[in-house]
Amino acid sequence: MTPEDGPAAPDPAPPAPRQVLEALLFAADGPLPLDRLREAAGVEEGREARDLLEGLRAEYEASGRAFSLEEVAGGWQVLTRPAFAPFLARLHRRPERARLSPAALETLAVVAYRQPVLRTDVERVRGVACSEMMRALLERDLVRVAGRAEEPGAPLLYGTTTRFLAEFGLRTLKDLPTARDLPPPPGSRIAGA
Repeated sequence: MTPEDGPAAPDPAPPAPRQVLEALLFAADGPLPLDRLREAAGVEEGREARDLLEGLRAEYEASGRAFSLEEVAGGWQVLTRPAFAPFLARLHRRPERARLSPAALETLAVVAYRQPVLRTDVERVRGVACSEMMRALLERDLVRVAGRAEEPGAPLLYGTTTRFLAEFGLRTLKDLPTARDLPPPPGSRIAGA
């Protein structure tokens, strides 16, 4: 270095753990589990990582950003707020993802609430054969083979996947709505009302 070059620029400070967590979240294409985030960011304690993530979530919320930090499918993910969906649809101009038919939703609901469950039990609840529907849900990675039953023939047991949780915005299966959470069917009368 010559005197004409001037003083050397100081080395930039390493990024703070909060910044590293934010970079990891933006680079991910799906939910990242807390332990994986903690390890990748070099954060010692899980509680510290959770506090940093909650701080990011609060910052995004307070600043009115177009995105939020959500805990879904057993991990953390940066998601665009629903109000911006029409604008994003214009940008991508892709055909909408195929929606689930009512029969597929019924089958998926039985699996979600009764898992691990046998296909025959799903059929008993729905009252119709559902082997084709189960195959379609397996192909879409919403249902998985969860093991085999300990009965003659060792039939397959089915359960939901982490993609199911992510698609429906659930952190865990405990977040599934209960009967009390759902509105009454149209035309039904509530006793005493």
